[in-house]
Amino acid sequence: MYNESILNVVHQTYVFCSMIFLIVVISGLIILILAIAFSVSQGIVVSRSPSTVGNLAEDVVLDCRFLSNSDNVQFSDVSITWLKDSLSGVVYEYKKKTPQLQSQNTQFKNRAELFSNALSMGNASLLLRNVKLEDEGVYRCSVSAPKVSGTASVNLRVAAFSAPTYTLRSNRSLFAQAHKWFPKPVVRWLSQSGELLKSSTQFTNNSAGIIQVASVLEDGVKDEDTYTCLIQNSLVEAISEATVTANRVTERTYFVFSAAFTKVASLHLLLTVILILSAIQ
Repeated sequence: MYNESILNVVHQTYVFCSMIFLIVVISGLIILILAIAFSVSQGIVVSRSPSTVGNLAEDVVLDCRFLSNSDNVQFSDVSITWLKDSLSGVVYEYKKKTPQLQSQNTQFKNRAELFSNALSMGNASLLLRNVKLEDEGVYRCSVSAPKVSGTASVNLRVAAFSAPTYTLRSNRSLFAQAHKWFPKPVVRWLSQSGELLKSSTQFTNNSAGIIQVASVLEDGVKDEDTYTCLIQNSLVEAISEATVTANRVTERTYFVFSAAFTKVASLHLLLTVILILSAIQ
C-alpha cells in the first residue's frame, strides 16, 4: 500500500510537471509566431487563456487581447463584441466609445462588463460576475480597431470549489470541511512522506446540487507533522496542507486545474499558431 501510494504521488507529480512543460513550450512557440506575424501583418486578436474554469457564484475574467505591430499604439476607436455559441443576442457589445446593450441576452444583464480603462491598451477581456452553471460554453470576442481585426474564442467551464478549513479534535483526529464542490469530488489524505492514510468522508448536497465535503483523518495526528488533504473532481484539484502545532492547525491550499482540460487549452493554443501561420503565408 505504501509503495503504491508513493508511486501514485510520483506519477501525479510527473503528469503535472509534463503539463507545465508543455504549456511553457507552446507559450514560447506562440510568442515566436506572434513576433513573425507582427512583422508581416497589421495585428491580431488572441486569448491568453482560451480554456478557463469559473468558480460558481464568483466572478471570472474571459481573456481577450488585440495587438498591433505598431509601437505605442493607443486604441481610441475600437468596436468589441462578445458572443456565446448557441445563444441569441450578444453577451456584451461596445461601439463608438459606449456600451451597446440593446440586443444583450437577458442572461447577462448587469453581469457582464469590459475593463473600460484598459481598452486603449488593447485589453478587450470580459468580466462576468456571479458565474452560473448555464454560463458554461464557448465565447467569442470580436474586435475591430485601427490596424487590428479578428476574433478569439474562450471555452468557459463552470465548477464549484473551495479550500477546506480544519479542526483538531480532542482525540487528535483532524477534521476538514469544504463548503462547496461541484462536480462531486473524491477525497484522499496523505502523510508527510506521501503515504495514503485512513479517512472517512461524507458528502451533503444542498437544494442547488452543490456538495459540502466533510472528511476526517482517523489516525491520530502528530505535532509538527504536515498532512495533505486532496479534494479533486474532473476540473480542479485542491491541494491543502495542514500542519499541526500543539493545539493549532496552520493551513495552505492551492488549486490545480485538471491535466486533461489544460491539455485541451494547449491544443487550442497550437491551433492558433497554425491559423496564424496560414494567415501570414
